[in-house]
Amino acid sequence: MVGGPLTAVIARDLRLALRQRGDALTVVLFFVLTAALFPFGLGPEPNLLARIAPGIVWVTALLAVLLSLERLFLADYEDGNLELLAQAPLPLEIVVLAKVLAHWLTTGLPLLAATPLIGLLYGLPPEGYTVLMAAMALGTPSLSLIGAIGAAMALGARRGGVLVPLLVLPLYVPVLIFGVSAVDARLQGFAPEPHLLLLGAILAATLPLAAFAGAAALRQSVE
Repeated sequence: MVGGPLTAVIARDLRLALRQRGDALTVVLFFVLTAALFPFGLGPEPNLLARIAPGIVWVTALLAVLLSLERLFLADYEDGNLELLAQAPLPLEIVVLAKVLAHWLTTGLPLLAATPLIGLLYGLPPEGYTVLMAAMALGTPSLSLIGAIGAAMALGARRGGVLVPLLVLPLYVPVLIFGVSAVDARLQGFAPEPHLLLLGAILAATLPLAAFAGAAALRQSVE
């Protein structure tokens, strides 16, 4: 019974994202161009660049996701659709998860696809690619889920675009730490699985947290 409306919300957000494809393109370009600037400041030393590659990928991905969070609920809030969604039979928690999935498909997935390019630019050793991609696949959905909480809480607030990073950046730190540590462990000959499992645990924990906290914040915004 939930599948139809859930799919409809996701399809609607994907259609809107296609109409405003410049927003998604901006996020990916920010990710690639910002990462490409670091070697100019740090120098071309191959060992240094390979060593810092995981950290650069994760920090720039995190900042790129931040750029896209404000629009997660704002358009629906401004045109009144959010109020209609809050009154619809479909639970608002499911609506939040549907919108987060659409956000990840238009933001996290393109970042995931661009990650090998950054790895190539920094000369990341081949053994690090698989772990980096696995860590990004587990971590970027968590960035969208945590970001949805901040975006919902800042909705309707003055200077909400400034408030969202302040709310979510501290919560992004564990994802950043375990994402970088997984690749570093592989490059140093250790098992990356414990770090990947922790990323998976963060994803499992943020899934219900984002649904309930995000829905509660949205209800406050439309009241």
